[in-house]
Amino acid sequence: MALLPLSSSSSSSSSSKRWKFDVFLSFKGEDTRKTFTDHLYTGLKQKGISVFKDDEKLNQGTFIAPELLKVIEESRFAVVILSRDYASSTWCLIELTKIVECMEMTGLVVLPVFHYVDPSDVRNHRGTFGKAFSKHEERFKDNIGYVQTWKATLTKVANLAGWDLKDKYEFLWNNAIYN
Repeated sequence: MALLPLSSSSSSSSSSKRWKFDVFLSFKGEDTRKTFTDHLYTGLKQKGISVFKDDEKLNQGTFIAPELLKVIEESRFAVVILSRDYASSTWCLIELTKIVECMEMTGLVVLPVFHYVDPSDVRNHRGTFGKAFSKHEERFKDNIGYVQTWKATLTKVANLAGWDLKDKYEFLWNNAIYN
């Protein structure tokens, strides 16, 4: 099973748009940066796939939001690594909202990875996802629309076909993706 059939030098038959990146990785840093995300990033790069990972390509001193949102627009695929504490990060949820917006408007292909979380817990905002949204509802009680948007966005992504890592070895999964 191949995750991405084309490299950045290939052209898409469905669009003449030139992409700056093949893949945008969306992840909660503390959960997966030094493990799964790093393995996936390394494997994709070894295959010649142009990958954006936030700690790699952002210019020091750059305000993150506008630059990252632009990178999402310039990517062909977004791999969203839904880990235990993904929804606790407002930045991850803002990023995810932009990813879904691009999916609907420009055809960005979104590939969710359920990193040791139950897809139905993500979809139905249970467990750590429910706890995270309870905290967001308290924090954003004067702007509850943000939280409602984030919940709807997370549900859309959780309803997409993706990969569930539960009870699987990360190394073997990563090898299957880019071999």
